Amino acid sequence: MPPHRYWSASRSSEPTDDHHKPGDKLLPAQTGDTTRRIRRNNTTSTTGNSVSPVTEADTADAPLLNDTVVPGDDDPDERTAAAASPEAVASGEEPQQEQPERKRGMFSALSNRNYRYFFIGQVVSNSGTWVQRIAQDWLVLSITGSAFAVGVTTAMQFLPMLLFGLFGGVLADRFPKRKLLMATQGAMGLLAAGLAVLTLTGHIQVWHIYLFAFMLGMVTVVDNPTRQTFVSEMVGKKDLGNAVSLNAANFQTARLIGPAVAGALMAAVGAGYAFAVNAFSFGAVILGLLAMRTAELHRTPRLPREKGQLRAGLHYVAGRPDLIWPIVLIGFIGTFGFNFATILSAFAYSVFHVGPGLYGLLNTAMAVGSLAGALLAARRNRPRLRLLVGVALAFGILEAVSALSPDYWTFAALLTVVGMSGVTLNTAANSLIQLRTDPAMRGRVMSLFMMVFTGGTPLGAPLVGWITEQYGPRIGLLVCGLVSAVAAAAVGLVLARIGNLRLQLDLHRGPEHQLLAFVPRQRAELDVTAVA
Repeated sequence: MPPHRYWSASRSSEPTDDHHKPGDKLLPAQTGDTTRRIRRNNTTSTTGNSVSPVTEADTADAPLLNDTVVPGDDDPDERTAAAASPEAVASGEEPQQEQPERKRGMFSALSNRNYRYFFIGQVVSNSGTWVQRIAQDWLVLSITGSAFAVGVTTAMQFLPMLLFGLFGGVLADRFPKRKLLMATQGAMGLLAAGLAVLTLTGHIQVWHIYLFAFMLGMVTVVDNPTRQTFVSEMVGKKDLGNAVSLNAANFQTARLIGPAVAGALMAAVGAGYAFAVNAFSFGAVILGLLAMRTAELHRTPRLPREKGQLRAGLHYVAGRPDLIWPIVLIGFIGTFGFNFATILSAFAYSVFHVGPGLYGLLNTAMAVGSLAGALLAARRNRPRLRLLVGVALAFGILEAVSALSPDYWTFAALLTVVGMSGVTLNTAANSLIQLRTDPAMRGRVMSLFMMVFTGGTPLGAPLVGWITEQYGPRIGLLVCGLVSAVAAAAVGLVLARIGNLRLQLDLHRGPEHQLLAFVPRQRAELDVTAVA
């Protein structure tokens, strides 16, 4: 049979002969004037990068391989999920459109027994983590009186992710994730117990805190990508997006509980007991992992030990503009926009002159908004690139505005909105990248995502801490917000250019008209001509 010719969905049903290659499979475009090609190979040629064949039913989420035509619209998820059959393409028949995916419930992922156990354990463990985070920042500030020292503590905790983060993804792809998580959670509990002993015995010094923060970061290098990718093994593909949003809601629920508990413990008995509470909290996760039914897990085939697996993961992401640019955006925002550990303690201590109780309330205010944002995100089936860019821009602007707050309560109220936009951004990026990544690559891709998201903190935290110390907390937060907003605008323009889009201003009234929208360039030019 001769090679199939491409079919344009936007002009006519007549086939064209534009630069086709034998073995290319046409995906008809739902919008725009370009089409996406996926070569059907059993494996890629890169060592260690084994990818299953692309099937017609999987094309909505299938990774774009090396021979890819970038979509003509801003989101490949808007395209037809099922490709045309060879007979339909040859005859010029239009392929049958896949019915829109039905919206799932806000808590649909909790119908999975294994995920329920994991979710409950994470509520306890995340609450303990927030207790330690608040107590640790306040303890460093009390010992040194320096916002820069708080920034250094944060940097020490996230420096290992920057240096070794990609190796953690290789381990997550290679070893059983459930057993790996039991080991990492146990190690974190021992580190928290050691910090508690030093504090309660009165021997704690700031360099001890730096050292324990660094060792915790080393464990997190493996724990983070393993925990992120283990979600898909518990719930499967259909509930993955919902589970990612519920994990964010889980984390934000803990953020409501943890700071309040930390403030009460520090006011009553001191920071040492806060560290002890965190040490015991990791037991809940380990018990949940032990109680799981392993037969119900959606296991991903383990990666055999081979050379070049790390390089294969980087090559995979580099060939995917729908992955690399969201990761670049998250890198900028993770480095500058999410430096709240450094900023909030300085606002409480130096600007509003409040104690640990009201400092904890600032974190609680942000958590309220974050929880609301996470629950709203759980109702979305699939995140889109334009949502990611738009929310990132809003997050940066809101953060800059909050820096100008005249009083404590205005600042706390604005932090609620900042928290809502921040968690929406985080869950959208996490879900988008996991859903678009081949399962065999997911550990390495998510380790890169976490590396730029949290690994940028060692670079950003000391810089933000220095700006805060030299020019004040308001300037520090303003800079963080402006950098985030500029990065969002720049990445949005790059993605639009790659997708052959342009920004269109529509002044017509009506529900079918949007004031600002990205549309295919050729369509926008036709609209302008028609108006003229």
